[in-house]
Amino acid sequence: MPEPRDIALQADSRQPDQGPEETFTGYGVMGCTFRSGHILAMRRFASSLGPRYTSVWHRDPDGSWTFYSDVDPLFSCNRYFGSAIDRFQKAEIIIEWTGPRALAVSVPSVALHWELDMSSALTTRAMNWIDALLPQALWHSAAALNVMSGMATLTLGAGKVRLQGKVPNGQSFIANPRWIWIASDVRATLAGEDLGPAGPLQQQAWLGDFAIPQRPLLAVGGSSFEAFDSERHLAQVTRAA
Repeated sequence: MPEPRDIALQADSRQPDQGPEETFTGYGVMGCTFRSGHILAMRRFASSLGPRYTSVWHRDPDGSWTFYSDVDPLFSCNRYFGSAIDRFQKAEIIIEWTGPRALAVSVPSVALHWELDMSSALTTRAMNWIDALLPQALWHSAAALNVMSGMATLTLGAGKVRLQGKVPNGQSFIANPRWIWIASDVRATLAGEDLGPAGPLQQQAWLGDFAIPQRPLLAVGGSSFEAFDSERHLAQVTRAA
């Protein structure tokens, strides 16, 4: 089985398909919940809209979301999630693979440092093997995505998993995680505060129909979003004041 670092770096060199949808390819930590109530997530994506970018998401225990990105918000995750986000900050983000299964993420401007060590569980090995055999057409089939969402919900122990739905700004989305690993060890500090041990929240967090996993999952793959339509979608990069 290939190591997470190798698969992630291969994905980081690819470009997404061009088409009528807005498409992304790369890797990220889909979500990492802490027993303290904090949430972190990370995306490293090439985009059909503009430059390759990195984004880090943070939700504090009071439920306030901040998205950091190294590109402008309309070319980053805020394009889709902005109406549910309290604050956007353009910032330098450093990603370093410190080993075949060890990832470090830093946002120096806010003294965020986050380290994850990945493991290969029987469930994720089986899912990665199955995903590799699926024909491309099934990754865009609503029925197939519903089945895969249900399987992931039952097997990953990460709460509800949704591979399709709508984001807060109104666009439909499809997520295609081709490889998945679980982080067995997580450490994070923000502005000198230790965020404590990773663990599930009492109530799973959602952004639109996207469910934040209740355990730290690294995914490699792609996603696509409905092309922006000013009559049906919001062009907000943060919540309205």
